[in-house]
Amino acid sequence: MLIKRLSQSLIHTPKFFFAAPTNAEPSFLEMVRSYFDQAGTHTNVPKDKLEIYKSCNTVLKVRLPLVRDDGTLEYIPAYRAQHKHHRLPTKGGTRLSPYVTLDEVEALACLMTIKCGIADLPYGGAKGGIQIDPKKYSLREIETLMRRYTVELAKKGFIGASIDVPGPDVGTTTREMNWMKDTYQVFYGYKDINAAACVTGKSVNQGGIDGRNESTGYGVFICIRDFLLNDWLMDKHKLKKGIEGKSFIVQVKI
Repeated sequence: MLIKRLSQSLIHTPKFFFAAPTNAEPSFLEMVRSYFDQAGTHTNVPKDKLEIYKSCNTVLKVRLPLVRDDGTLEYIPAYRAQHKHHRLPTKGGTRLSPYVTLDEVEALACLMTIKCGIADLPYGGAKGGIQIDPKKYSLREIETLMRRYTVELAKKGFIGASIDVPGPDVGTTTREMNWMKDTYQVFYGYKDINAAACVTGKSVNQGGIDGRNESTGYGVFICIRDFLLNDWLMDKHKLKKGIEGKSFIVQVKI
């Protein structure tokens, strides 16, 4: 219930400015924690208890060995963060991006807990990723990394239908989720009857569900539509009700 109350507080938190060094922008994780602190002031929860809920419960950092197609050897950083275990399994995407860091997955895991709290979903938040630019790696190299990543998660107890369920995210699709599911089933399926449920976003013929691919974009549309049809919000922001006539900006990270 505390996570849900904090989540609801975040929705109504007014814009504010947080302390930051004058010579640098705060990191993504610092920004998330600042907003968390601000939301906490709208609850009756003591500050020392809020600190317990703010940080991730468990984080994993590994280096994945990869023999490239040209024979060279690389050790590639990979991460997984589980924010809170008040409800299990934890859930959250898996990224393939050169910008993946431990700070980023911790911040995104926290936001996932909050999102689940807002929707009253029975999950804790998690996030993970491998620090590569997938455009610079061959199909074989990416498959090797995804399968090794899955094994490392399983060895440390960071994946499983009742533990932590990764899904697709930036740089990953049903293809990568199929590799993760297959790897987990091969190595651990003999002792886990629900092994196929270790990831979401896998192909329908691998146990996935229709509509998963478009769910994120469709969810953004639903949220924007409901926001623009809300009388109180439109009056507050002095906007005309409805989608028609509205412009938007797409931010692309290159």
